[in-house]
Amino acid sequence: MARQYTALVTGASRGMGAAIAERLLADGYKVLTPTRAEMDLESKGSIDTYLSSFDQSIDILINDAGINRIANLLDISLEDLQDTFQINLIAPFQLIQALTPYMKRKNYGRIVNISSIWSVVSKPGRASYTMSKTAINGLTRSLAVELAPYNILVNAVAPGYVLTDLTRQNNTEQELARISTSIPMQRLASPDEIAHVVSFLCSEQNTYLTGQTVVVDGGYTCL
Repeated sequence: MARQYTALVTGASRGMGAAIAERLLADGYKVLTPTRAEMDLESKGSIDTYLSSFDQSIDILINDAGINRIANLLDISLEDLQDTFQINLIAPFQLIQALTPYMKRKNYGRIVNISSIWSVVSKPGRASYTMSKTAINGLTRSLAVELAPYNILVNAVAPGYVLTDLTRQNNTEQELARISTSIPMQRLASPDEIAHVVSFLCSEQNTYLTGQTVVVDGGYTCL
């Protein structure tokens, strides 16, 4: 890279977020990974306070943090729905809104929103999550059009099943084996595989790809 870019990654304490942050560090970026204590995505005030606490512009934003509260239709509370939309959609919007003026002044920026295959297909109990991730895809397309004249590229990455610590905790070995057989590639993705896709979208090598939701699922949604 001709100069060092600064990236902000939410949800970087574990799983895909941690892998993305590590990949960007290896690529030579300066990476900011705020903890929940530093920036609580449930609070607009906390987001504003964090962003005002450092004196530097952000070139790259990765909105990875998210929640997925599984519940059937009649069991979804309005509070859970609001929490899901706040963290999965509204907080990313707030960060984008706050950071794009700096990107515009530099005539350069990369924004990657982490979506999900459940924005493309769905299953019982995923209504809140599917709605929020479908909305982040729509936000991605809209802002890609709006920000393209400023050389700000906006994309989403929609991972399928990823073998994170949380996935291992929530599934037995037998369940993981069953999931693997449902995927054409016959295995779950590693967090690093998702991180490499994000790395390309953030890089100077990506000069024209914008407004896309890149599905990384081993062929799962092709079935």
